[in-house]
Amino acid sequence: MEKDLTVGRPQTVLWKFCLPLFGSIVFQQLYNIADSLVAGKFVGENALAAVGNSYEITLIFIAFAFGCNIGCSVVVSQLFGAKKLADMKSAVYTALISSAVVCLVLMAVGLGLGAALLLAINTPENAMADSLLYLNIYVYGLPFVFFYNVSTGIFSALGDSKTPFIFLACSSTSNILVDILFVTAFDMGVAGVAWATFLCQGVSCVLAVWVVFRRLSRISTDGPCQAFSWPLFKKIAVIAVPSILQQSFISVGNILIQSVINSFGTGVMAGYSAAVKLNNLVITSFTTLGNGISNYAAQNIGAGKLHRIPEGFRAGLRMAWTLCVPLILLYFFAGRCLIGFFIDDPTETAVTTGFQFLRVLSPFYLVISAKLVVDGVLRGSSMMGQFMFSTFSDLILRVVLAYGLSGILRSTLGIWCAWPIGWTVATGLSLFFYTHGPWHHAEPSPAGSDPDA
Repeated sequence: MEKDLTVGRPQTVLWKFCLPLFGSIVFQQLYNIADSLVAGKFVGENALAAVGNSYEITLIFIAFAFGCNIGCSVVVSQLFGAKKLADMKSAVYTALISSAVVCLVLMAVGLGLGAALLLAINTPENAMADSLLYLNIYVYGLPFVFFYNVSTGIFSALGDSKTPFIFLACSSTSNILVDILFVTAFDMGVAGVAWATFLCQGVSCVLAVWVVFRRLSRISTDGPCQAFSWPLFKKIAVIAVPSILQQSFISVGNILIQSVINSFGTGVMAGYSAAVKLNNLVITSFTTLGNGISNYAAQNIGAGKLHRIPEGFRAGLRMAWTLCVPLILLYFFAGRCLIGFFIDDPTETAVTTGFQFLRVLSPFYLVISAKLVVDGVLRGSSMMGQFMFSTFSDLILRVVLAYGLSGILRSTLGIWCAWPIGWTVATGLSLFFYTHGPWHHAEPSPAGSDPDA
């Protein structure tokens, strides 16, 4: 069901639209959390280290899928808001075709250079075989990752956040059950964890793409729709490429940080693997809220309603902080118990590492959630240069400080401290760019002409 985000009270519109998105990303993160949980509990600490180690490389592939999602979503949102339905359909087809090409290239790179990438991040010898096995199976499933991400971007652009939530709730729950079945009943080890994710993502992808085409077939247009449009491809690329670069460089930065962590041994790797999954659950959740705000901003910009952007930003910030506080309290006070869920008979090193990571980072979720909300507005309004500048500032600071502080303090505490510093600086930059956006000079619609007035 399509929903127009350009009418209605912004706070009410965003809550109804973004809460299912938040639920969707929680279930999506259950894929990776389930992989780590089953690997750590039923296979062993080395298996958990291997899954977590490979995960940092898979984030590069996810970065490309995420960029395709955002590029398609923002352009389709703007066209939907402007009621240019023929161009909107063409943008969807163009995004699907171009995403398929990017996916094939990445699969070739992943299968050809997987071992080299694992060696480049100092993967210990006792974790190499399992890390490569998990990574290769993940690469085979990349088409599912790409087409599912583009499909969810299309749903969000049309104001539908409930459909992807239903798909993910079913598939992620199934993933947990299949994980356990493959590892315990079939004794497949790390391969069972990877194949379970492959199968469940495949089912959700096929269903999502089928529903997208069915939904589009019901939207009537005045003119013909092109299967591929170069002008629309360029518009999508203007949004997608910076998003891909941003996410890719973040992933590369995380890989560099992972190489520092790997030098402390498999106990620290296992603890970090568990903690970073919990951290990414929060960060990715607020990134998804930011994506929802991107759709809101893009639709309103397409409809010429710039005056609705600031109120939408404030509503998004209140929403993020409301969801943020209980997560901070949970991680800060119960982090040790949460880390223990991932590992059967964990070493003290693993538990202490993960708990310390969560305690250092969790209070700053209030800061990074604000940045991700602002970034949603910047992306939705195509202010990609400003968005990339603030994000790269965060990345560069985190990588440089992780290397520098870990050497000065001679412990992993120096690595963890790099995150809050980078987040704080980048949030300040994003807020600065937001205050100079065109919406601050927009005039409200005359009384009675805007249904939300």
